[in-house]
Amino acid sequence: MRENRTSPPLGRVDLGEVPYERAMADMDEWVRQRRERATGDRLFLLSHPPVVTYGRATSPEHFAALFPGIPAVPTDRGGLATYHGPGQLVGYLVLGLRERGPGDIVRWLELGIIAALADLGLAAVRRDTPRGATSLVGVWTPDHRKVASIGMRVRGTITSHGFALNIDPDMSVYDTFTACGLRDVEMTSVRRMTAEQGVRMPSDAEIRDAVAARLGAVTTG
Repeated sequence: MRENRTSPPLGRVDLGEVPYERAMADMDEWVRQRRERATGDRLFLLSHPPVVTYGRATSPEHFAALFPGIPAVPTDRGGLATYHGPGQLVGYLVLGLRERGPGDIVRWLELGIIAALADLGLAAVRRDTPRGATSLVGVWTPDHRKVASIGMRVRGTITSHGFALNIDPDMSVYDTFTACGLRDVEMTSVRRMTAEQGVRMPSDAEIRDAVAARLGAVTTG
C-alpha cells in the first residue's frame, strides 16, 4: 500500500488477551468511529483465548478433528479457517483507504511483517497464488511453512481484521483442522524459526515493537 505524503499517522493500541467475540464487537465500534472520523487510523495489537475462526467459504470437513473445548466461530473477514490463541500476536488494522491512497493493503501487511522478522534476524517470504489455487496470502519461511495468516475486510473504504503471527502457540492445534484451506501446508512459529535459523528468541515485546515499527504505527496518548 503506497501512502500519500499527507497520510495521517497510524496509532498503535496495545491490548492484552481479549475474547474473540468481544474483540469483534469492539471492532464494529472501531470501524464506526473511523468512518465518522472520531478517531484516526489505528493498529490494535492483542491476543485471544483459544478459538478457531472461519470465513464463509470454509468447508465443514476442515473441522473434522478439532480439539474438544476449542470453539469454532464464524467471522466476516476474508480467508478460511485459522487458529487464535495464547502465544500468538494478533493485529487488527482499522484505517481509511481514501486518505492513504490506492494500493494492495494485504501485500503491504505481508511485506511489513517480513521486514519486522528480518529486523529480528529471521528470513521470511511472501508467495503469489497461482490462478485457481487456494490463497497463499500470508508470511512464509523460505521453505514454505506458514508463520503468519492475513484476513482482511473492507467496508466502504475502512479496513478491519488483519493478521495473526505465530510466536510460540500450542502448535498441536494445527494438527486438528485444515488451516487456511491448505491441506498439505505445515504451520510454524517464531519459536521454531529461531531454533532452525540459529537466532535468539526475541521477547513478545520486541516482536510487537518490530511489527508496529515496520507498519509505521506509533503509540498515541
